[in-house]
Amino acid sequence: MPAAAGRVPLTRRSEHAWAAVAAATALNLPLGSIYAFSVFLKPIEQDLGTTRAALSFVFGLATICYVLGMNLAPALFGRVPAWLLLALSAIACGAGIGLSAAASGLPALLFGYGVLFGLGGGAAYIVLLQSANVLVQHRKGLLNGYIVGLYPAGAMIAAPLFGWANAQFGHRTTLAGLAAVLLLCGLIGTLLTIYAGARFERARPATPDSAGAGSTATFIRLTLVFFLAAAAGLMVLSQAAGMITAYGGAAATALVATTSITGAIAFARISGGWLVDRFPVPMVAGFANAWAMTGALILTLWPAPLVAAIGLAMMGMGYGFISGCTAGAVAAYWPPDQYGKIAGRIYIAWCVAAITLPILAGRLFDVTGTYAIAVIVAGCGNVIGLIVALGLPRQARAA
Repeated sequence: MPAAAGRVPLTRRSEHAWAAVAAATALNLPLGSIYAFSVFLKPIEQDLGTTRAALSFVFGLATICYVLGMNLAPALFGRVPAWLLLALSAIACGAGIGLSAAASGLPALLFGYGVLFGLGGGAAYIVLLQSANVLVQHRKGLLNGYIVGLYPAGAMIAAPLFGWANAQFGHRTTLAGLAAVLLLCGLIGTLLTIYAGARFERARPATPDSAGAGSTATFIRLTLVFFLAAAAGLMVLSQAAGMITAYGGAAATALVATTSITGAIAFARISGGWLVDRFPVPMVAGFANAWAMTGALILTLWPAPLVAAIGLAMMGMGYGFISGCTAGAVAAYWPPDQYGKIAGRIYIAWCVAAITLPILAGRLFDVTGTYAIAVIVAGCGNVIGLIVALGLPRQARAA
């Protein structure tokens, strides 16, 4: 694919591309604990005396700041070394979670978890993605599917650990432990990033090409498809434990289901990227929305605890498939030096998704005591996503 007009080379090649992937693995796994936030819902509600909708807003604010971090970080490329930017981001994450552990009210939780953790996590994520995409030259779909799959994989590990630690020591100690892990993994990721040797130079603002696969129309369509699947998936990820309980599942069942769902999403993210290396993007994106829609449909028709676990897993997997597909599609449609900026802009849809359906679902639960209407809304969004996805262009195949 020809390079975008006027693009500026972003890095110098390094033989240590593996270190960039290892750095992404080291830090993205604990950062993925954001998807296990639902495990903290009940203990924080009881401790701070707040509502489910308010805590949904904390999660929503974190995703807003994640996207801000993703879009601010590329502006610092060439001004701040990649390793230093990563180190500062990890420090912000650790400080934010530490503040959350000591929070005595909702404002401190919003600032610590929502702002500091969000900004640091988003900046670290995009730096790690950019480094890997410039240094790794082949199987970009699998590469990006793997990296985005680390988040739910981290949540799969974190959910049972958080549940156990909450019961044994309380949620404050659990959060303090997470802060320490983030700082340690941030140090490891920083050292690996230095060894990888990726050097960022200032780049001109990235804009989609006026024609071709990376056109403005493609950007808009891909963003919309991602948003519609992400809204359903983020609703599941942010409130999985509460949703299973609302459908009649026991607390232990809810914890097991939450862990299983995040594992299924991790598998789906890796698979979504892998599929982009082998099949047309519109086919993969359409399948992702169809899969999620089926999950919403069976849950609506048969609302029971076991069906809820299966249906919610399918809705989450639809989001996983589209996440891996989108990450791979960006690498296929746009040149490597544009990856961070284009991906950051598409992730604005992730932010909007997080502050729409998840918060609406929390509010509907507060009012009705069920998630039935929210599940129907999510399924309708997947129908639209399926239709839009089929209009995406086919990616060029590597020689």
